Amino acid sequence: MKASELVLAPDGSLYHIRLTSDTLANKVLLVGDPGRVDMFKQVFDSVEFESHNREIHALTGCYHGTRMTALSTGMGCDNIDIVMTELDAALRVQNGEWKAESDRHLQIVRIGTSGSLQEDIDCGSHVVSRYAIGLDGLMNYYQEWSGASEAWRPMEEAFLQHMGLDERLARPYCVAGSGLLFNKIAYDMHRGITATAPGFYGPQGRTIRLHPSIDKLNEKLASFEWNAENGKYKVTNLEMETSAIFGFSHLLGHEALTVCLIIANRPKGTFLNDYHTEMRQLVGTVVERLK
Repeated sequence: MKASELVLAPDGSLYHIRLTSDTLANKVLLVGDPGRVDMFKQVFDSVEFESHNREIHALTGCYHGTRMTALSTGMGCDNIDIVMTELDAALRVQNGEWKAESDRHLQIVRIGTSGSLQEDIDCGSHVVSRYAIGLDGLMNYYQEWSGASEAWRPMEEAFLQHMGLDERLARPYCVAGSGLLFNKIAYDMHRGITATAPGFYGPQGRTIRLHPSIDKLNEKLASFEWNAENGKYKVTNLEMETSAIFGFSHLLGHEALTVCLIIANRPKGTFLNDYHTEMRQLVGTVVERLK
């Protein structure tokens, strides 16, 4: 593979995430904020590896006999494109050489913060993403997505009809999270559909000086329902990474789930300013259940 396509650091690690097959565990915990990775030092029993590169802070350690990697992604699906591609590639690069096959599969859990779109899901709640709707359009840049996404095409079409989006916007896509991880981690949490936006202000219906092009975006999202085989789901929350994490995991053969701490309730207009204690508790819960 050309050096310009699969980019490696001088030490042979993947260029952005600075991890190798040896330093990457099979259980991966993703957070957005690089500073949040330090929380795992208080949870893991031991730490064997740590690296910092731009907004990506990696930490591999052991929790009650289970090896795990905590990794920050920064904000947005453009960063997820890098992180998910390089996590998978790290399993297939040995001594700077690409291997076509790997017998390793990752279990990936994003622990994030998010805004609730449902009035009855208050700040401080935990929401698990059973499905994701990507408003970012990222997965549509990959050939493999066209065939792989057929399972969720009816949901996608129903969402498009419900929203009536302008054709100038990226085409939304739908994808499910891991049922295995859902049953293992999120059995007692709020569950629903997570909408993933390509930005924080206009793409999430906020007006500062500029005005969103989609009128009443959050109200339209909140009123969408999908009747799946495993239940009826509403769009519970809005954030910036989950759809891409689920999409890449589906294409690359990994398991992925997102659990978010709700720090804003958009219908009520409330915000949880100091949520560090709640986030530490959620990190501890997820790590314990993932082991």
